[in-house]
Amino acid sequence: MFHGIVRGNEAFMVISTLLVFIMTPGLAFFYGGLVEKKNSLTIMIQIFLAIGVVGLLWIFGGFSLVFGKDIHGIIGNPLQYFGFHNITFSINGQYSSTVPFLLFFMYQLMFAIITLPLMTGAIANRIRIGGWILFLVVWMILVYFPVAHWVWGGGFLAKMGFVDFAGGTVIHATAGFAGLAAVWVLGKRKDMTSKGPFNLGLVAIGSALLLFGWFGFNAGGTLEANGLASIAFTNTGVAAISGMIVWTIIVYIEKRKFSFLEMLIGAVAGLATITPASGYVTPISALIIGAVAAIFCFGCVKFAKKMKWDDALDVWGTHGMGGVLGTICIGLFANSLVNHVQASGHQLLIQIFGVVLVAVYSLVVSFIIMKVIDKLFKIRTTEEEQKIGLDKALLDESYSIDD
Repeated sequence: MFHGIVRGNEAFMVISTLLVFIMTPGLAFFYGGLVEKKNSLTIMIQIFLAIGVVGLLWIFGGFSLVFGKDIHGIIGNPLQYFGFHNITFSINGQYSSTVPFLLFFMYQLMFAIITLPLMTGAIANRIRIGGWILFLVVWMILVYFPVAHWVWGGGFLAKMGFVDFAGGTVIHATAGFAGLAAVWVLGKRKDMTSKGPFNLGLVAIGSALLLFGWFGFNAGGTLEANGLASIAFTNTGVAAISGMIVWTIIVYIEKRKFSFLEMLIGAVAGLATITPASGYVTPISALIIGAVAAIFCFGCVKFAKKMKWDDALDVWGTHGMGGVLGTICIGLFANSLVNHVQASGHQLLIQIFGVVLVAVYSLVVSFIIMKVIDKLFKIRTTEEEQKIGLDKALLDESYSIDD
């Protein structure tokens, strides 16, 4: 009987891992369709490159820094799992009672891969590929690995009782605020004569893959095919539904027109916001969270534009602030019958402290990293390159063979 449960959970986690992986190419298509045609391949290659770059970092130290033995609540032992050392087919009871540690390694890798690519949309058209790779490497080491350890690897935030089920803080808040910091350093795009989206069909395909993969993103956090996975799975869909509809209503009231693009953005806002709370709240709470997310994130996007931050694809407003809101919502809506965490004033304060700390940490460290790299290396694209198009200038390739 137990053997069957183990095999069932393994199959569930293999599927969840694949679902999370498909989100990275989905994000590439989503962003690739949102920018101008002449820059589409460049932003897609930046996202796809993360698969290889982050994958190597994860194998050679990253996983160990996150899930290795805790060192003073700050970071994991960097050598404990270096180069697959001590990572076997056996089960590590610290993280799962039924899933092989090697599979846990792969599942968590998919989260690491997609995190910083989320922020590429904020600085679209402004950074060279080499500069992006350098920023990616340094950022993962100084921001993602420590923050993931604080929350998921037994670090000081976890010891305080802070929770983040599937990455609202670890992934969306860090990436969103990193994007904002990078926008402040790199400034506005030099060529604003043409704007995306150039291909809503590509955006739709990317959105579909993101929506599809997000079920594994959240439900897989249980590491077991159980009732909690069903709740997280349901909450994911419910929040996407309410986020999509409320955002669509807001846009219709404002413009007196329906918008296919805005409808998709609303769904993403709902998903980003429910992510940290998906394994702690009931479906009716998820419905409310998705609706509130649409209103809140829409307002944040408007605020960013009012501040004249050239966040090209509204990453901070949807992902960054969505992750912050969802994390705080745990303190307001968590139900102990779902997953042993109960909404309370105490839990709310812990959630606020944790997500604000991480957001500020990511903002400050990301700003410093980008500033230093910008001073030391030629990472900015020129006005001429932006006018020509980065696909031609940097890759000598084009989206269409007819171009």
